[in-house]
Order: sequence, then C-alpha cells, then structure tokens
Amino acid sequence: MSALSSRAAVGQRVRARVAVPSATSPSSRRPLRVVAEDFPQPAQIKNTDNYRDGEALSKKFKELKGMGEKKKVVIVGGGLSGLACAKYLVDAGHEPIVLEGRDVLGGKVSAWKDKDGDWIETGLHIFFGAYPNMMNLFAELDIEDRLQWKVHKMIFAMQELPGEFTTFDFVKGIPAPLNFGLAILLNQKMLTLGEKLQTAPPLIPMLIEGQDFIDEQDELSVLDFMRKYGMPDRINEEVFISMAKALDFIDPDKLSMTVVLTAMNRFLNETDGLQMAFLDGNQPDRLCAPMVDHIKAGGGDVKLKQRVKEFVLNDDGSVKCLKMVSGEEIVADEYVSAVPVDIMKRMMPKQWGTMPFFHQIQELEGIPVINIHLWFDRKLKNVDHLCFSRSPLLSVYADMSTTCKEYYDEEKSMLELVFAPCSPLAGGKTNWIAKSNEEIVEATMKELERLFPLEIGPKSPDGVGAKLLKHAVVKTPRSVYAAIPGRNKYRPSQATPISNFTLAGDWTSQKFLGSMEGAVLAGKLAAEVVTDKAVYGAPTKGLKKIVPDVIAEARKLQEKEPVGVTGESEVSFGGGCVMEDADEKELAVLDPEQMVKLEGAPAR
Repeated sequence: MSALSSRAAVGQRVRARVAVPSATSPSSRRPLRVVAEDFPQPAQIKNTDNYRDGEALSKKFKELKGMGEKKKVVIVGGGLSGLACAKYLVDAGHEPIVLEGRDVLGGKVSAWKDKDGDWIETGLHIFFGAYPNMMNLFAELDIEDRLQWKVHKMIFAMQELPGEFTTFDFVKGIPAPLNFGLAILLNQKMLTLGEKLQTAPPLIPMLIEGQDFIDEQDELSVLDFMRKYGMPDRINEEVFISMAKALDFIDPDKLSMTVVLTAMNRFLNETDGLQMAFLDGNQPDRLCAPMVDHIKAGGGDVKLKQRVKEFVLNDDGSVKCLKMVSGEEIVADEYVSAVPVDIMKRMMPKQWGTMPFFHQIQELEGIPVINIHLWFDRKLKNVDHLCFSRSPLLSVYADMSTTCKEYYDEEKSMLELVFAPCSPLAGGKTNWIAKSNEEIVEATMKELERLFPLEIGPKSPDGVGAKLLKHAVVKTPRSVYAAIPGRNKYRPSQATPISNFTLAGDWTSQKFLGSMEGAVLAGKLAAEVVTDKAVYGAPTKGLKKIVPDVIAEARKLQEKEPVGVTGESEVSFGGGCVMEDADEKELAVLDPEQMVKLEGAPAR
C-alpha cells in the first residue's frame, strides 16, 4: 500500500487518487493512502503580489547593469543567502567572490555523501508556493523542473490513533483565503465545529490590519496569544504544536506569535501558498551548483575552504581587508557577511561592537536543530508528501525513498525526520544536542514504534517490524535564529552604518522569517544595497530603526576583542554534521552550554 513512483516529469499532468477510510467503515483503522505522482507547478504561484515584487527586484539588477562603478565584492559565507547575493550582483554587472569556510556549499541546506555513497542532508527542506523569491530564482536559473510538487494538502499523524493520518485538503478552484478555511472546516478529526469557530475571530485582524498587527504580537508567545484572545486549548494541541516546530523547531510556549501569524498571513493570502514541493535530489548538485554556474558565467567566483580570521578596519571603521587564517589578505570594494548570526557575533570587530546597530544582534542566537536519517530493510507504508508527526519529540518527516527521485527505492525506505524541540531554549526538557547519536536514535525509534505500531517494533504482525539498517544524526548546534518572543525588533537591516559593509543571512530583517525563502530574499536585499550604493551613492532603503533600549545599553559598553572563529569542524563555521568525539570536544570549547546536561554534568 506504499505510494507509487514519483518519476513523472514536473509539469506533466497526472492523475492522483487519495483514499481516506471513513470513520465508520471497516477499514477506518488503516493508514491513509496517497497514491500520487508529481503535480504540475501550481497555477497561481506566479500570480501574486509577492511574486511580482520579487520579479521586479530581479529585473532591477539587470536594468542597473552597467550603471555606476563596477564593484569587487567579497561575500563571506556560501549558504543560500551568500550565493543569492552573488547571483544578483553578477546580474547587476559586479564581480562577487564568495568565500566559504567549509568544503561544501549551502549552509543550512548543505549535504554530503557518507562512506556508502548515500546523501546526508543538514535538514529536511520543503519548498512552498508562498516562496516568491525562491520561485523566481528557480525560474531565472531554468531549473523549475527540479521541483517535485505534491498534492495540495497537509497531512497529520494521529497520535491518539496510531498508524492513522488526517488531512487538510485544499479544494481546487477555491481562492485564498477561503480554500484554507474550507480545508479546516472539512476536516472532522482534529477540531470540533465550535473550536473552529472560536479560532477564527482572533486571526481576522491579521488579514485586515496586516503586518502592523503581526509585528505587534512579537512580545507574545503562541500560548500567550491564545489565552489573550480566548482560543481553545485544543488548537494548540491539534495544530499549533505541529506548526511551531515546523516553522522554527520551538514549542508554542517559547515561539513568538509573530512567526505563526507571518506564516499564516503568507499562506492564507495566496491560493497555492501552502502547496509543497521536494527538490528532486541533493541540494548541492540540484540547487547550489546552478547558482555557482550562473555566478561564474557572470564573472564572479565561489571558493571553498576559505576561512576568514578577522575583518581588518580602516581608521574610520570601514573594512580595509579580510585577513584569512592562511595569512592572506583579501581586498575588495565592498564586503558582505552572509554567515549565521552566532558566527557574526564571534567575528565582530571591537570598534563595531559598541555601535547600537551591531550591539542589537547580541539579542539573537541560533536554535539547536537535529535532522535524522533512518534506513530500513523494507518499504514502509507511507505517503508521497511531508507529514506532521504531532509527536513530543519529532516535528515533520518524509519517506525520501518515495518523495524524491534521486533517493527513490521500491524495496526499502529512508525516513528523514526533524527532531524538535531538542533544547531548553526551544521548550524541551532534555538537551538532546549533548546526547549521543545512539541515544537520539533510540528515542526516535521508540516514538516511531508508538506512532506506527503495525510497522515498527514488537507489535508488528511478525513481532519484529522493520529493521533499522543504519542511521545518521546531523546536529546543528546553532541553526536559524531562535524566534522567541521579543526578538524580531533586533533583526538588523542589510544596510549597515559601515560604508562598505553589508549584512545578509535569513536572520536579518525581511518578511519571510528564518527559512530558505528568507535566506534568498536577504541575500537579494544585500545585493540591492551594494548595487544602489554603486549607482546612487547610498542605499535606497536605509537603516532599520534601532530600539531605544539598545541605544542606551550601547553607550555603556567597552570595546572587546572579537572571539573569532577557531577550530576545524563544521560546527565552528555554523554548519551541521554527524558529530564524532573530536567535534563534540570542539563544541564544548566553542559553545559550552550546548554540551551540558540539564543536571549540569558534562555529557561525556
């Protein structure tokens, strides 16, 4: 009863059959079946204001090509944000050079092969219709056929009914936001009609007042917002827990309501906003490589294993050059940092640290994330889609042997699961980053036995269930910025007070949160800052306003030498890896709280 092969070409119209046993039928205890192949690109994703805005910004770079002085721009960090920045800078006629400290590109979407030749991914990455700048990027690189679109629905595991699923089905032809409301109303398993009616009124201001109302909720957690507006508790249990962990790997009592409302506002206002796609293979080859090819074809360059030691400054505080770990000095006209916020904090020149603009980022920190790969000896019953587990330990998961062409296997399953929350910062009771890979896998398997008892574990028909052949546990100790209440106001603009220095990264201020879309948009906005300065002499959007408390605190600060980025492991440069003893020892020095159990004893 597993899903059919996903080998149809994107854009080809295929029929899909969705079988959901009724609650009263004899088969109601059977798992949901989705028999589906790739769906055509959603018809409305290019027919939105956000897409048109992204398209207009892309065109701006080409229109400004040849205007102003051509700039040599060094970009530190080869994640999506740094690569996007370089892509749009070459479109505008500049010469970007991307310096990546690791031996792989992609940052939070990086991947690599293990000794068996299997791909290990830093995270489980899903592309939404409401990712306008990402969709523009795929179109501009002519790689839209690499997106495997899935049927327009959301699929939830039923904790109280192990082995069963339920769905929010988006009816074709119903425009936003009615399609989302209808999808919730049609579902009879998660909420009562009364609970659904109680949920709607608090969300109406989000649609009417827009971003102003959304930003005002940043001081409230999801649970605080629910209590303030009288939303029923079961909304949290049935929907918000899954949503919070999927959006930022954080439980609702720790997550800012601004994050949930921002996502809902984007998805609710776009008919195809919640339709999802998987990349048809690994991210380095299928997404990063075309970006690199475009950059190099336009006169730019991308270099690996280029580790920056420090920013060397002029007397006026501007960047004079980059001093590399190798001792080399790299000089450019403009400099862009596209590194994670925690790495930027470690590299901060002492002259900048007392400036309010840079001091505000001390309020931001990355959230720990764990991504797990499990290879089984048989094909599990599965759906050709992303699944929300609604588990205390697991966030979302997918059977990549079904959903992704490159990983397709008719005989065996490979599950990719996001383990969250995995630290107290995210609302968890256990610091899982400090646990061994074996302990994490054991906890995951026990949870899978509970959720799918007929397939995994001793309650399976054969008394054994699917056998785990191997696993990979990828830990990213500091991933996307922790979107806890009150932090959104500290996210800085891409433009900075430093005349030749610009910020990129999904943690900088933009309207798509810490996500792939946010990373691409932030890189694009950083490229706009550099291009505008070259053409007009100054950024056209200026600096984001800094809150008064930060300004007052900055006046009391004393200059401190930067800690710097030391070490050899991926975690030293903000990446994720399958951690060995050497990596854990390095992390214990670099970020001691990550390797401490809640009792205060060292992990190992």
